[in-house]
Amino acid sequence: MEHIKKHFPDLTDRQREQFITMLREYPVWNAKINVISRKDIDNLEINHILHSLAIARFIRFTPDSRILDFGTGGGFPGIPLAAMFPDVSFHLVDRTGKKILVAREVASACGLDNVTFMHGDVAECKEKFDFVVSRAVMPQPDLLKICRRNMAEEQRNALPNGLITLKGGELGDELRPLRNCSEIVGVDNYFDEEFFKGKKIVYTMAR
Repeated sequence: MEHIKKHFPDLTDRQREQFITMLREYPVWNAKINVISRKDIDNLEINHILHSLAIARFIRFTPDSRILDFGTGGGFPGIPLAAMFPDVSFHLVDRTGKKILVAREVASACGLDNVTFMHGDVAECKEKFDFVVSRAVMPQPDLLKICRRNMAEEQRNALPNGLITLKGGELGDELRPLRNCSEIVGVDNYFDEEFFKGKKIVYTMAR
């Protein structure tokens, strides 16, 4: 918990307990169903939970916002963000049922009542959201094309509704088609751990 507490010193007691629960439950479930690489589970706090929370430094979602986590896997970034924003609704979608099972069980253990789940293709989701978040499941233009129809018209946040992804590496070619509506921020602007060098948040407006 030391890295989470260092960067988010104003957590409530409930939030601290929820993050402690994540740190306890994910290794237990990962031993049963592999959602994080075996060698990476020891880096759960920094590489997965804190990495997810970079989005919380980029934007403070307003209460009653609705967020779609596309390709959530075992629940990243959706579950850490749901703990950080208890007044925001998160809908976690993944095609792999076992991964959704892990995410559901961890959320239940954490007492998160602002998270819903869907096992299936996002094309089956007809709901509208303020933002779509994702951990680099596909190139930004392709992801935007798939999720654009899930973007709500109503605006309630400081940033226009859109897509927020966590990525790494060189993004120039990938983002060229979206250069006029995208913003890139280095995660190391927020967190000083070595892991975050080269990691980026990419925001693209939906319209």
